Amino acid sequence: MMPRKIIYLINPISGTKKKAQVRELISRKTRERGIAFEILSTNASGDYDFLQKKVREEKITDVVICGGDGTVNAVVKVLQKIPVNIGIIPLGSGNGLAFAAKIPKQTVRALEVIFNGKSYGTDAFYINEDFSCMLCGIGFDALVAHAFAKQKKRGLQTYIRVSTMHFFKARPYLFEIRLNDSVLKTDAFFISVANGNQFGNNFTIAPKASLEDGLLDIVIVKKMNKLLLPFSVLRQLSGANAMQTVSDYAKNKNILYLQTDRLSIRNPHHAPLHIDGDPRDTSGEFNIRIIKNCFRLLRPEQRVDR
Repeated sequence: MMPRKIIYLINPISGTKKKAQVRELISRKTRERGIAFEILSTNASGDYDFLQKKVREEKITDVVICGGDGTVNAVVKVLQKIPVNIGIIPLGSGNGLAFAAKIPKQTVRALEVIFNGKSYGTDAFYINEDFSCMLCGIGFDALVAHAFAKQKKRGLQTYIRVSTMHFFKARPYLFEIRLNDSVLKTDAFFISVANGNQFGNNFTIAPKASLEDGLLDIVIVKKMNKLLLPFSVLRQLSGANAMQTVSDYAKNKNILYLQTDRLSIRNPHHAPLHIDGDPRDTSGEFNIRIIKNCFRLLRPEQRVDR
């Protein structure tokens, strides 16, 4: 078996932890394991093309991202389908992919997953030409993501404050959704397209989603009385909503929850877009498709019930 060689990528600005302490802890624990490693800083441009050559030439076995979903997304996009394990030490504001994969938030425990976990084939998806490991949102949640990105202070409290402030100004958008030879026109506050069950910060927007089932979970939060909106979203977060189909649209007054491996969304009002929590330029139409077994993710070993 080839000896392990790890690259740690540390985002110097993600989340709120002191990165010097994290760097020292990573160095000490990895040396104790006798594993060869190198620590690199992430870059603001999100350009990680150099990793492809470095991984191949230096026989790197693992690339560990110490940051948030945006950094994970940028690195995995470059390394997809390359035979290298991806690890995560969650240091971001939301950490949706890490939490969906049951990777602990505590750095020491996350390192134990890097050292002792197993790598599992993990899906991702494309929305037009943009890559996503975890989640994209169109509408209100993206509006919040754009506003949150401008805040000087990060963290859950800031996200809640920004969400509350924009809630009172929220309005539905018109969408036309095509999937499984069906067309659905609807006014909706937002649409979430999820590869995993996390919205970030342990909010499970798509409770039945799996990182390895070859399907995307689609959550359509329809136009409704705004006083009902928080309760409807909480019901979705709790897992109380059953999986549905497009034909159930008229039966469900508030939220439609379904699965597919591909869909397209017309967005004539140019509702805003986020991908894995990062604000992106929107489009008048989105074509979305799953990439099954896109990369190998280091996760706690899964128990098999007998």
